[in-house]
Amino acid sequence: MDRRDFLSVSSIAGLAAIRRKKKTKKAKTAAPAQPPPPNRVQVAAGVLDEVGIPELQSRQRQKLLTAERLTELYLARIESIDRSGPALHSIIELNPDALSIARARDAEFRTKGPRTPLHGMPVLIKDNIDTADSMQTTAGSLALAGKPAATDSWVAARLRAAGAVILGKTNLSEWANFRSTHSTSGWSGRGGQTKNPYALDRNPCGSSSGTGAAISASLATVGVGSETDGSVVCPSSMCGIVGIKPTLGLISRAGIIPIAHSQDTAGPMARTVWDAALLLGILTGVDPNDPATQASDGKSFPDYTRFCDPTGLRGARLGIARQYFDISPAVTAVMEQCIALMKQAGAIIVDHVNFSTHEGWRDTEFTVLLYEFKADLNAYLAARGGSVKSLADCIAFNQANRAMEMPYFSQEIMEQAQAKGPLTDKAYLDALANNLKLTRTEGIDAMMAKDNLDAIIAPTAGPAWLTDWVDGDHADSGCSSPPAVAGYPHITVPAGFQFGLPLGISFFGAPWTEPKLIKIAYAFEQSRKARRKPEFLPTVNYHV
Repeated sequence: MDRRDFLSVSSIAGLAAIRRKKKTKKAKTAAPAQPPPPNRVQVAAGVLDEVGIPELQSRQRQKLLTAERLTELYLARIESIDRSGPALHSIIELNPDALSIARARDAEFRTKGPRTPLHGMPVLIKDNIDTADSMQTTAGSLALAGKPAATDSWVAARLRAAGAVILGKTNLSEWANFRSTHSTSGWSGRGGQTKNPYALDRNPCGSSSGTGAAISASLATVGVGSETDGSVVCPSSMCGIVGIKPTLGLISRAGIIPIAHSQDTAGPMARTVWDAALLLGILTGVDPNDPATQASDGKSFPDYTRFCDPTGLRGARLGIARQYFDISPAVTAVMEQCIALMKQAGAIIVDHVNFSTHEGWRDTEFTVLLYEFKADLNAYLAARGGSVKSLADCIAFNQANRAMEMPYFSQEIMEQAQAKGPLTDKAYLDALANNLKLTRTEGIDAMMAKDNLDAIIAPTAGPAWLTDWVDGDHADSGCSSPPAVAGYPHITVPAGFQFGLPLGISFFGAPWTEPKLIKIAYAFEQSRKARRKPEFLPTVNYHV
Protein backbone atom coordinates (compact mmCIF):
# COMPACT_ATOMS: atom_id res chain seq x y z
CA MET A 1 0.00 0.00 0.00
CA ASP A 2 1.48 3.38 -0.94
CA ARG A 3 1.38 6.41 1.37
CA ARG A 4 -1.64 8.01 -0.33
CA ASP A 5 -3.70 4.84 -0.02
CA PHE A 6 -2.58 4.42 3.57
CA LEU A 7 -3.73 7.93 4.47
CA SER A 8 -7.04 7.53 2.68
CA VAL A 9 -7.85 4.26 4.37
CA SER A 10 -6.78 5.61 7.78
CA SER A 11 -8.93 8.73 7.63
CA ILE A 12 -12.01 6.94 6.28
CA ALA A 13 -11.62 4.15 8.80
CA GLY A 14 -11.32 6.62 11.67
CA LEU A 15 -14.54 8.45 10.84
CA ALA A 16 -16.35 5.22 10.02
CA ALA A 17 -15.36 3.75 13.38
CA ILE A 18 -16.88 6.71 15.20
CA ARG A 19 -20.11 6.42 13.23
CA ARG A 20 -20.27 2.63 13.74
CA LYS A 21 -19.82 3.03 17.48
CA LYS A 22 -22.58 5.63 17.69
CA LYS A 23 -24.92 3.58 15.50
CA THR A 24 -24.36 0.42 17.55
CA LYS A 25 -24.87 2.27 20.81
CA LYS A 26 -28.19 3.78 19.72
CA ALA A 27 -29.54 0.90 17.68
CA LYS A 28 -32.17 0.13 20.32
CA THR A 29 -33.53 3.68 20.42
CA ALA A 30 -34.65 4.54 16.90
CA ALA A 31 -31.51 6.50 16.05
CA PRO A 32 -31.50 8.88 13.07
CA ALA A 33 -30.45 7.29 9.81
CA GLN A 34 -26.71 7.22 9.10
CA PRO A 35 -25.03 9.08 7.54
CA PRO A 36 -26.65 12.39 8.56
CA PRO A 37 -28.65 14.38 6.00
CA PRO A 38 -26.54 16.31 3.46
CA ASN A 39 -27.43 19.72 4.94
CA ARG A 40 -26.22 18.72 8.40
CA VAL A 41 -22.56 19.15 7.47
CA GLN A 42 -23.35 22.54 5.94
CA VAL A 43 -25.07 23.69 9.14
CA ALA A 44 -22.27 22.35 11.31
CA ALA A 45 -19.65 24.09 9.22
CA GLY A 46 -20.95 27.50 10.23
CA VAL A 47 -22.49 27.08 13.67
CA LEU A 48 -19.15 26.70 15.47
CA ASP A 49 -17.26 29.52 13.76
CA GLU A 50 -15.25 31.46 16.34
CA VAL A 51 -17.28 30.17 19.30
CA GLY A 52 -15.21 30.26 22.49
CA ILE A 53 -15.36 28.17 25.64
CA PRO A 54 -17.31 30.72 27.75
CA GLU A 55 -20.18 30.75 25.24
CA LEU A 56 -20.17 26.96 24.98
CA GLN A 57 -20.22 26.72 28.78
CA SER A 58 -23.22 29.04 28.86
CA ARG A 59 -25.06 26.88 26.33
CA GLN A 60 -24.35 23.81 28.45
CA ARG A 61 -25.67 25.44 31.61
CA GLN A 62 -28.83 26.53 29.79
CA LYS A 63 -29.28 22.97 28.49
CA LEU A 64 -29.07 24.25 24.91
CA LEU A 65 -26.05 22.07 24.11
CA THR A 66 -24.58 18.79 25.25
CA ALA A 67 -21.03 17.51 24.98
CA GLU A 68 -22.27 14.78 22.67
CA ARG A 69 -23.96 17.24 20.32
CA LEU A 70 -20.93 19.54 20.41
CA THR A 71 -18.67 16.62 19.51
CA GLU A 72 -21.00 15.66 16.66
CA LEU A 73 -20.87 19.20 15.33
CA TYR A 74 -17.09 19.31 15.42
CA LEU A 75 -16.86 15.91 13.71
CA ALA A 76 -19.18 17.17 10.97
CA ARG A 77 -17.12 20.32 10.61
CA ILE A 78 -13.94 18.25 10.36
CA GLU A 79 -15.56 16.14 7.63
CA SER A 80 -16.55 19.24 5.65
CA ILE A 81 -13.36 21.28 6.08
CA ASP A 82 -10.48 18.98 6.95
CA ARG A 83 -11.36 15.78 5.07
CA SER A 84 -13.13 17.40 2.11
CA GLY A 85 -13.79 20.94 0.89
CA PRO A 86 -10.58 22.89 1.61
CA ALA A 87 -9.06 19.58 2.79
CA LEU A 88 -6.71 21.11 5.34
CA HIS A 89 -5.27 17.74 6.43
CA SER A 90 -4.73 19.24 9.87
CA ILE A 91 -6.00 16.18 11.76
CA ILE A 92 -4.06 12.97 11.41
CA GLU A 93 -6.49 10.75 13.34
CA LEU A 94 -9.89 11.01 15.02
CA ASN A 95 -10.68 9.40 18.35
CA PRO A 96 -13.20 6.59 17.75
CA ASP A 97 -14.24 6.87 21.39
CA ALA A 98 -14.95 10.61 21.28
CA LEU A 99 -18.74 10.33 21.23
CA SER A 100 -18.91 7.76 24.02
CA ILE A 101 -16.61 9.93 26.15
CA ALA A 102 -18.82 12.93 25.44
CA ARG A 103 -21.93 10.99 26.51
CA ALA A 104 -20.20 10.05 29.78
CA ARG A 105 -19.30 13.69 30.38
CA ASP A 106 -22.95 14.64 29.80
CA ALA A 107 -24.14 12.10 32.35
CA GLU A 108 -21.65 13.43 34.87
CA PHE A 109 -22.67 17.02 34.13
CA ARG A 110 -26.31 16.16 34.90
CA THR A 111 -25.57 14.37 38.18
CA LYS A 112 -22.49 16.08 39.60
CA GLY A 113 -21.91 19.22 37.54
CA PRO A 114 -18.79 20.10 35.54
CA ARG A 115 -15.33 19.16 36.77
CA THR A 116 -13.72 22.27 35.26
CA PRO A 117 -14.64 24.87 32.61
CA LEU A 118 -13.16 22.42 30.08
CA HIS A 119 -15.75 19.76 30.96
CA GLY A 120 -17.25 18.23 27.81
CA MET A 121 -15.14 20.42 25.53
CA PRO A 122 -13.60 18.67 22.48
CA VAL A 123 -9.83 19.26 22.38
CA LEU A 124 -7.22 18.35 19.75
CA ILE A 125 -3.66 17.36 20.64
CA LYS A 126 -0.53 17.00 18.56
CA ASP A 127 0.47 13.57 17.28
CA ASN A 128 3.57 13.42 19.45
CA ILE A 129 1.56 13.29 22.70
CA ASP A 130 0.89 9.80 24.07
CA THR A 131 -2.67 8.65 24.70
CA ALA A 132 -3.48 5.28 26.23
CA ASP A 133 -6.38 4.57 23.90
CA SER A 134 -6.87 3.29 20.36
CA MET A 135 -5.19 6.30 18.75
CA GLN A 136 -1.59 6.20 17.54
CA THR A 137 1.25 8.46 18.66
CA THR A 138 3.72 8.65 15.81
CA ALA A 139 5.23 12.16 15.41
CA GLY A 140 3.84 11.81 11.90
CA SER A 141 6.19 8.95 11.04
CA LEU A 142 5.07 5.61 9.65
CA ALA A 143 7.94 4.10 11.64
CA LEU A 144 5.91 4.42 14.85
CA ALA A 145 2.50 3.50 13.42
CA GLY A 146 0.71 0.38 14.60
CA LYS A 147 1.24 0.34 18.37
CA PRO A 148 -0.68 2.79 20.61
CA ALA A 149 1.00 4.08 23.76
CA ALA A 150 0.59 2.00 26.89
CA THR A 151 0.02 4.96 29.20
CA ASP A 152 -1.30 8.49 28.95
CA SER A 153 1.10 11.38 28.78
CA TRP A 154 0.79 13.99 31.53
CA VAL A 155 -1.01 16.25 29.04
CA ALA A 156 -3.58 13.61 28.09
CA ALA A 157 -4.14 12.62 31.72
CA ARG A 158 -4.70 16.24 32.76
CA LEU A 159 -7.19 16.78 29.94
CA ARG A 160 -9.15 13.68 30.90
CA ALA A 161 -9.13 14.66 34.57
CA ALA A 162 -10.52 18.06 33.58
CA GLY A 163 -13.42 16.37 31.79
CA ALA A 164 -12.29 17.27 28.27
CA VAL A 165 -13.08 15.13 25.24
CA ILE A 166 -9.88 14.30 23.37
CA LEU A 167 -11.25 14.56 19.84
CA GLY A 168 -8.19 13.47 17.89
CA LYS A 169 -4.54 13.98 17.02
CA THR A 170 -3.25 16.75 14.79
CA ASN A 171 -0.81 16.48 11.93
CA LEU A 172 2.65 17.99 12.34
CA SER A 173 5.98 18.47 10.68
CA GLU A 174 7.33 14.92 10.89
CA TRP A 175 9.54 14.30 13.93
CA ALA A 176 8.63 17.85 15.02
CA ASN A 177 10.63 19.24 12.09
CA PHE A 178 13.92 17.74 13.25
CA ARG A 179 14.68 15.48 10.32
CA SER A 180 16.05 17.58 7.46
CA THR A 181 17.45 21.05 6.81
CA HIS A 182 15.27 21.17 3.66
CA SER A 183 12.03 20.02 5.24
CA THR A 184 8.58 21.34 4.40
CA SER A 185 6.70 22.35 7.54
CA GLY A 186 3.34 20.68 8.04
CA TRP A 187 4.28 17.57 6.05
CA SER A 188 4.51 14.09 7.53
CA GLY A 189 4.75 10.66 6.01
CA ARG A 190 1.62 9.60 7.87
CA GLY A 191 -0.48 12.76 7.55
CA GLY A 192 0.53 14.38 4.27
CA GLN A 193 0.63 18.18 3.93
CA THR A 194 -1.28 20.50 6.24
CA LYS A 195 -2.51 23.69 4.55
CA ASN A 196 -2.82 27.19 5.90
CA PRO A 197 -6.55 27.97 6.29
CA TYR A 198 -6.14 31.58 5.10
CA ALA A 199 -4.52 30.65 1.77
CA LEU A 200 -4.38 26.97 0.97
CA ASP A 201 -1.17 27.18 -1.06
CA ARG A 202 0.61 28.77 1.92
CA ASN A 203 2.37 27.01 4.77
CA PRO A 204 0.99 26.75 8.32
CA CYS A 205 4.53 26.71 9.80
CA GLY A 206 5.83 23.95 12.01
CA SER A 207 5.92 21.79 13.80
CA SER A 208 2.55 22.22 15.54
CA SER A 209 1.13 23.02 12.12
CA GLY A 210 -1.91 20.78 12.39
CA THR A 211 -2.93 22.22 15.75
CA GLY A 212 -2.52 25.77 14.44
CA ALA A 213 -4.56 25.16 11.29
CA ALA A 214 -7.25 23.11 13.04
CA ILE A 215 -7.88 25.58 15.86
CA SER A 216 -7.88 28.52 13.45
CA ALA A 217 -10.49 26.68 11.38
CA SER A 218 -12.64 26.06 14.50
CA LEU A 219 -12.29 22.28 14.34
CA ALA A 220 -12.17 22.07 18.17
CA THR A 221 -12.40 24.40 21.14
CA VAL A 222 -8.65 24.51 21.86
CA GLY A 223 -5.56 22.49 21.03
CA VAL A 224 -2.20 21.46 22.44
CA GLY A 225 1.03 21.86 20.51
CA SER A 226 4.65 21.47 21.50
CA GLU A 227 7.70 23.62 20.94
CA THR A 228 11.45 23.29 20.92
CA ASP A 229 12.07 26.56 19.07
CA GLY A 230 9.07 28.26 17.45
CA SER A 231 6.76 25.29 17.00
CA VAL A 232 3.92 26.73 19.09
CA VAL A 233 4.33 30.42 18.36
CA CYS A 234 5.11 30.24 14.62
CA PRO A 235 2.03 28.20 13.55
CA SER A 236 -0.08 30.29 15.93
CA SER A 237 1.16 33.48 14.29
CA MET A 238 0.76 32.23 10.71
CA CYS A 239 -2.65 30.71 11.38
CA GLY A 240 -3.99 33.76 13.22
CA ILE A 241 -4.42 32.34 16.73
CA VAL A 242 -3.00 32.69 20.24
CA GLY A 243 -0.12 30.46 21.31
CA ILE A 244 1.52 30.15 24.72
CA LYS A 245 5.00 28.65 24.99
CA PRO A 246 5.35 28.38 28.79
CA THR A 247 8.38 28.44 31.03
CA LEU A 248 10.28 25.16 30.83
CA GLY A 249 8.88 22.92 33.57
CA LEU A 250 5.45 24.53 33.88
CA ILE A 251 3.94 21.61 31.89
CA SER A 252 5.30 18.08 32.16
CA ARG A 253 6.85 16.54 29.01
CA ALA A 254 6.33 12.97 30.24
CA GLY A 255 4.87 10.92 27.40
CA ILE A 256 5.71 13.41 24.63
CA ILE A 257 8.03 12.30 21.83
CA PRO A 258 11.07 14.50 22.47
CA ILE A 259 13.62 16.59 20.64
CA ALA A 260 15.56 18.20 23.47
CA HIS A 261 14.87 18.31 27.20
CA SER A 262 16.58 21.69 27.64
CA GLN A 263 13.98 23.38 25.40
CA ASP A 264 10.94 21.09 24.83
CA THR A 265 7.55 22.02 26.24
CA ALA A 266 3.89 21.55 25.40
CA GLY A 267 1.77 24.67 25.03
CA PRO A 268 -1.86 25.81 24.58
CA MET A 269 -3.12 27.05 21.21
CA ALA A 270 -6.49 28.81 20.99
CA ARG A 271 -8.47 31.49 19.20
CA THR A 272 -8.49 33.77 22.25
CA VAL A 273 -6.15 34.59 25.11
CA TRP A 274 -8.86 33.59 27.62
CA ASP A 275 -9.25 30.11 26.14
CA ALA A 276 -5.47 29.64 26.00
CA ALA A 277 -5.11 30.79 29.61
CA LEU A 278 -7.80 28.32 30.70
CA LEU A 279 -6.01 25.44 29.00
CA LEU A 280 -2.65 26.47 30.47
CA GLY A 281 -4.00 26.18 34.01
CA ILE A 282 -5.41 22.72 33.28
CA LEU A 283 -2.02 21.44 32.09
CA THR A 284 0.24 22.73 34.87
CA GLY A 285 1.46 20.80 37.90
CA VAL A 286 4.40 18.96 39.43
CA ASP A 287 4.97 15.56 37.82
CA PRO A 288 7.47 13.10 39.36
CA ASN A 289 8.04 11.73 35.85
CA ASP A 290 9.47 15.07 34.69
CA PRO A 291 12.05 16.49 37.15
CA ALA A 292 11.91 19.90 35.42
CA THR A 293 8.41 20.45 36.85
CA GLN A 294 9.75 20.53 40.40
CA ALA A 295 10.85 24.12 39.75
CA SER A 296 7.21 25.10 39.11
CA ASP A 297 6.13 24.24 42.65
CA GLY A 298 4.56 27.38 44.10
CA LYS A 299 4.97 29.25 40.82
CA SER A 300 2.05 27.88 38.82
CA PHE A 301 -1.67 28.60 38.95
CA PRO A 302 -4.62 26.27 38.35
CA ASP A 303 -6.54 29.15 36.75
CA TYR A 304 -4.72 31.67 34.57
CA THR A 305 -7.96 33.26 33.35
CA ARG A 306 -7.91 35.37 36.53
CA PHE A 307 -5.12 37.38 34.89
CA CYS A 308 -7.19 38.30 31.82
CA ASP A 309 -7.50 42.00 32.64
CA PRO A 310 -8.70 44.40 29.91
CA THR A 311 -6.73 47.20 31.60
CA GLY A 312 -3.56 45.12 31.74
CA LEU A 313 -1.54 47.43 29.51
CA ARG A 314 -1.86 50.35 31.90
CA GLY A 315 1.56 51.03 33.41
CA ALA A 316 3.19 47.98 31.78
CA ARG A 317 6.81 48.58 30.77
CA LEU A 318 7.32 47.05 27.33
CA GLY A 319 10.68 46.81 25.61
CA ILE A 320 10.76 46.89 21.80
CA ALA A 321 13.35 44.50 20.33
CA ARG A 322 13.97 46.36 17.05
CA GLN A 323 16.49 43.84 15.75
CA TYR A 324 13.53 41.55 14.93
CA PHE A 325 11.77 44.25 12.87
CA ASP A 326 13.72 43.41 9.71
CA ILE A 327 11.17 41.10 8.08
CA SER A 328 9.47 43.58 5.74
CA PRO A 329 8.17 47.18 5.73
CA ALA A 330 4.59 45.86 5.82
CA VAL A 331 5.27 43.79 8.97
CA THR A 332 6.98 46.77 10.60
CA ALA A 333 3.98 48.98 9.76
CA VAL A 334 1.63 46.58 11.56
CA MET A 335 3.94 46.46 14.57
CA GLU A 336 4.08 50.26 14.72
CA GLN A 337 0.28 50.37 14.81
CA CYS A 338 0.31 47.89 17.70
CA ILE A 339 2.93 49.87 19.62
CA ALA A 340 0.92 53.09 19.20
CA LEU A 341 -2.23 51.31 20.42
CA MET A 342 -0.46 49.92 23.51
CA LYS A 343 0.98 53.33 24.30
CA GLN A 344 -2.50 54.83 24.02
CA ALA A 345 -3.77 52.14 26.43
CA GLY A 346 -1.27 53.29 29.05
CA ALA A 347 1.80 51.14 28.36
CA ILE A 348 5.25 52.61 28.88
CA ILE A 349 7.26 51.93 25.70
CA VAL A 350 11.01 51.46 26.03
CA ASP A 351 12.43 51.39 22.51
CA HIS A 352 15.53 49.61 21.15
CA VAL A 353 16.11 47.05 23.93
CA ASN A 354 18.13 44.81 21.64
CA PHE A 355 20.08 41.69 22.53
CA SER A 356 23.79 42.46 22.81
CA THR A 357 24.25 38.72 22.26
CA HIS A 358 21.94 38.64 19.21
CA GLU A 359 22.03 35.22 17.51
CA GLY A 360 25.30 34.29 19.20
CA TRP A 361 23.71 31.04 20.32
CA ARG A 362 22.64 29.81 16.85
CA ASP A 363 25.41 27.26 16.28
CA THR A 364 25.53 26.05 19.86
CA GLU A 365 21.74 25.69 19.98
CA PHE A 366 21.86 23.25 17.07
CA THR A 367 24.70 21.34 18.72
CA VAL A 368 22.68 20.94 21.91
CA LEU A 369 19.59 19.81 19.97
CA LEU A 370 21.58 17.15 18.09
CA TYR A 371 23.03 15.68 21.29
CA GLU A 372 19.77 15.77 23.24
CA PHE A 373 17.66 14.44 20.37
CA LYS A 374 19.70 11.26 20.22
CA ALA A 375 19.74 10.75 24.00
CA ASP A 376 16.12 11.74 24.64
CA LEU A 377 14.58 9.89 21.69
CA ASN A 378 16.51 6.72 22.50
CA ALA A 379 15.22 6.87 26.09
CA TYR A 380 11.63 7.49 24.96
CA LEU A 381 11.64 4.67 22.38
CA ALA A 382 13.25 2.18 24.79
CA ALA A 383 10.47 2.83 27.32
CA ARG A 384 7.73 2.80 24.68
CA GLY A 385 8.49 -0.68 23.34
CA GLY A 386 7.83 -1.87 19.81
CA SER A 387 10.06 -2.74 16.87
CA VAL A 388 11.58 0.75 16.61
CA LYS A 389 13.78 1.07 19.68
CA SER A 390 16.27 3.80 18.80
CA LEU A 391 17.14 6.73 16.56
CA ALA A 392 19.23 4.31 14.50
CA ASP A 393 16.11 2.18 13.92
CA CYS A 394 14.20 5.28 12.75
CA ILE A 395 16.95 6.12 10.25
CA ALA A 396 16.96 2.55 8.97
CA PHE A 397 13.17 2.54 8.59
CA ASN A 398 13.27 5.74 6.55
CA GLN A 399 15.96 4.31 4.29
CA ALA A 400 13.96 1.13 3.74
CA ASN A 401 10.76 3.11 3.02
CA ARG A 402 12.11 6.03 1.01
CA ALA A 403 9.10 6.27 -1.32
CA MET A 404 6.71 6.95 1.57
CA GLU A 405 8.98 8.66 4.09
CA MET A 406 11.47 10.60 1.98
CA PRO A 407 9.78 11.63 -1.28
CA TYR A 408 10.66 15.33 -0.83
CA PHE A 409 13.49 15.65 1.68
CA SER A 410 15.97 13.43 3.46
CA GLN A 411 17.06 12.88 7.09
CA GLU A 412 20.47 14.49 7.40
CA ILE A 413 19.63 16.03 10.80
CA MET A 414 18.80 12.60 12.19
CA GLU A 415 22.07 11.27 10.79
CA GLN A 416 24.05 14.13 12.35
CA ALA A 417 22.38 13.44 15.70
CA GLN A 418 23.16 9.74 15.46
CA ALA A 419 26.85 10.59 15.05
CA LYS A 420 26.95 12.48 18.37
CA GLY A 421 28.30 11.01 21.59
CA PRO A 422 26.85 10.98 25.12
CA LEU A 423 25.66 14.01 27.10
CA THR A 424 28.93 13.93 29.04
CA ASP A 425 30.84 15.17 25.96
CA LYS A 426 32.61 18.49 26.54
CA ALA A 427 31.27 19.81 23.22
CA TYR A 428 27.70 19.35 24.47
CA LEU A 429 28.30 20.79 27.94
CA ASP A 430 30.11 23.85 26.55
CA ALA A 431 27.36 24.46 23.98
CA LEU A 432 24.61 24.23 26.62
CA ALA A 433 26.47 26.62 28.94
CA ASN A 434 26.90 29.10 26.07
CA ASN A 435 23.18 28.91 25.25
CA LEU A 436 22.10 29.70 28.78
CA LYS A 437 24.65 32.48 29.24
CA LEU A 438 23.70 34.29 26.03
CA THR A 439 19.92 33.91 26.22
CA ARG A 440 19.45 34.11 29.99
CA THR A 441 22.22 35.85 31.96
CA GLU A 442 23.46 38.20 29.21
CA GLY A 443 20.20 38.12 27.26
CA ILE A 444 16.63 38.30 28.57
CA ASP A 445 17.62 38.58 32.25
CA ALA A 446 19.96 41.51 31.56
CA MET A 447 17.47 43.28 29.29
CA MET A 448 14.59 42.94 31.76
CA ALA A 449 16.70 44.18 34.67
CA LYS A 450 18.32 47.10 32.82
CA ASP A 451 15.03 48.79 31.93
CA ASN A 452 12.78 47.23 34.60
CA LEU A 453 10.65 45.63 31.88
CA ASP A 454 7.47 43.61 32.22
CA ALA A 455 7.82 42.10 28.73
CA ILE A 456 9.79 42.29 25.50
CA ILE A 457 7.92 42.82 22.23
CA ALA A 458 8.74 41.80 18.64
CA PRO A 459 7.02 40.44 15.52
CA THR A 460 6.51 36.71 16.02
CA ALA A 461 7.28 35.92 12.37
CA GLY A 462 6.51 37.09 8.87
CA PRO A 463 3.47 36.07 6.81
CA ALA A 464 3.06 32.46 5.70
CA TRP A 465 5.32 31.42 2.84
CA LEU A 466 4.32 29.30 -0.16
CA THR A 467 4.51 25.58 0.56
CA ASP A 468 7.45 24.29 -1.48
CA TRP A 469 8.25 20.58 -1.67
CA VAL A 470 11.15 21.23 -4.04
CA ASP A 471 13.25 23.58 -1.96
CA GLY A 472 11.67 23.33 1.49
CA ASP A 473 10.67 26.13 3.86
CA HIS A 474 11.33 29.80 3.19
CA ALA A 475 10.86 31.12 6.72
CA ASP A 476 11.44 34.75 7.62
CA SER A 477 13.35 35.62 10.74
CA GLY A 478 11.35 35.64 13.94
CA CYS A 479 11.88 36.11 17.66
CA SER A 480 11.19 32.58 18.92
CA SER A 481 14.80 31.60 19.65
CA PRO A 482 15.72 33.72 22.70
CA PRO A 483 12.83 32.57 24.93
CA ALA A 484 12.98 29.05 23.48
CA VAL A 485 16.69 28.55 24.18
CA ALA A 486 16.39 30.25 27.57
CA GLY A 487 13.31 28.17 28.51
CA TYR A 488 11.35 31.35 29.22
CA PRO A 489 7.66 32.11 28.51
CA HIS A 490 6.46 33.50 25.18
CA ILE A 491 2.94 34.44 24.05
CA THR A 492 1.89 35.36 20.52
CA VAL A 493 -1.38 37.16 19.73
CA PRO A 494 -2.94 38.10 16.36
CA ALA A 495 -1.71 41.58 15.42
CA GLY A 496 -2.91 42.23 11.87
CA PHE A 497 -2.67 41.07 8.28
CA GLN A 498 -0.51 41.39 5.19
CA PHE A 499 -2.37 40.57 1.96
CA GLY A 500 -4.91 38.65 4.03
CA LEU A 501 -2.24 36.57 5.80
CA PRO A 502 -2.12 36.76 9.62
CA LEU A 503 0.73 38.37 11.54
CA GLY A 504 1.39 37.80 15.23
CA ILE A 505 2.97 39.97 17.90
CA SER A 506 5.10 38.39 20.62
CA PHE A 507 5.34 39.11 24.33
CA PHE A 508 8.12 37.29 26.20
CA GLY A 509 10.03 37.78 29.41
CA ALA A 510 11.40 36.34 32.63
CA PRO A 511 10.66 32.78 33.84
CA TRP A 512 7.34 32.11 35.60
CA THR A 513 5.88 35.45 34.46
CA GLU A 514 2.98 33.87 32.58
CA PRO A 515 0.46 35.84 34.71
CA LYS A 516 2.04 39.14 33.73
CA LEU A 517 2.34 38.18 30.05
CA ILE A 518 -1.27 36.93 29.93
CA LYS A 519 -2.47 40.19 31.49
CA ILE A 520 -0.61 42.23 28.85
CA ALA A 521 -1.56 39.93 25.96
CA TYR A 522 -5.25 39.90 26.92
CA ALA A 523 -5.43 43.68 27.18
CA PHE A 524 -3.72 44.00 23.80
CA GLU A 525 -6.09 41.46 22.24
CA GLN A 526 -9.15 43.29 23.55
CA SER A 527 -7.86 46.61 22.23
CA ARG A 528 -6.60 45.40 18.84
CA LYS A 529 -9.24 42.75 18.00
CA ALA A 530 -7.15 41.60 15.05
CA ARG A 531 -8.36 38.02 14.85
CA ARG A 532 -10.67 37.22 11.93
CA LYS A 533 -11.76 33.81 10.76
CA PRO A 534 -10.09 32.18 7.74
CA GLU A 535 -11.93 31.92 4.43
CA PHE A 536 -9.97 28.98 2.97
CA LEU A 537 -8.97 30.91 -0.16
CA PRO A 538 -7.01 28.93 -2.76
CA THR A 539 -4.28 31.59 -2.77
CA VAL A 540 -3.52 35.04 -1.38
CA ASN A 541 -5.92 37.90 -2.03
CA TYR A 542 -3.42 40.65 -2.87
CA HIS A 543 -6.12 43.31 -2.59
CA VAL A 544 -6.77 42.72 1.13
